[in-house]
Amino acid sequence: MTWNIHAGIGPDGRYDLDRVIALVQRHRPDIVALQEVDSRGRGAGAESPFARLAAALGPHTAAARTIVAPDGHYGHLLISRWPLSAVRLHDLSQSRREPRCAIEAMVSAPGGPFHLAAVHLGLAFAERRRQAAMLARIADSAAPTSVMLGDFNDWTWNGAVRRSLAETLPARTPQRTYPARWPVLTLDRVYCRPRHALVGSRVDAEGRHASDHLPLIAEIRVDPLPLASEPAIRASR
Repeated sequence: MTWNIHAGIGPDGRYDLDRVIALVQRHRPDIVALQEVDSRGRGAGAESPFARLAAALGPHTAAARTIVAPDGHYGHLLISRWPLSAVRLHDLSQSRREPRCAIEAMVSAPGGPFHLAAVHLGLAFAERRRQAAMLARIADSAAPTSVMLGDFNDWTWNGAVRRSLAETLPARTPQRTYPARWPVLTLDRVYCRPRHALVGSRVDAEGRHASDHLPLIAEIRVDPLPLASEPAIRASR
C-alpha cells in the first residue's frame, strides 16, 4: 500500500491521524509507504506522527525526514510486517527545490527476500526527470523481485518516471489517485519486476475522508530466489 496522507489533515480541515490508521489497519498491508508525514506545529509535548504511525502499523520501519525544523519534522515513512535490512536513504534533492529522499531496503518476506524502495518525488518536471534517472539506478538491484512505490508526482501516463523505469520495473499500477474526491491523475503508483509480479491493484475511495490522495493497494507475488543466499543491494550507484 502507498498513501500520501496530507499530514493527517482531511478535506474537513481537521488533523485526525486516527482516520489514517484505521483505514490502513483495515487493509492489513504487509508493506505501507506513507508520504507527507508532518510533526511540525503540533505543540510542545505532542506525540510525533512518525512515532505514532510506526507504533500502530509496525513493527519494522524506516523514516526519511526530509525537512527538520525546530518545531518538528516532515517526510515519509516505510512500514513493514517483515524485517528490513540494508536500509539506505538516497538524497534526491535538487537545487532550490524541496528536499526529497528515497528509502531503499531489502525485505525478508516468508516467500523470500525482495528489493523495495519508497519515494516522494518533486513537483517540477525538470526536477522529476533528474530524480527519475536516479530511481532507475536504485531499481537496478540484483534481486529478482523489486518494488518501488510512493507519490511520484508524475502527471502524465508516459512521463519521465515511467520512461526511466520501463526497463528495470516494467509493471505499474494504473489507478487514478488524485484529487481524492474526483481522481483524474495517477500520482501514486507501484512499480515492480518481473512484470507478472503485479497480480492486481485498487484504490480505496474511503480515503477521501482522510486525505487529498486516495490510498493505493497492490498485490505483489514474490518469486522465490533460485539460490539460498539473499541478494545484496548494490553499493555503487
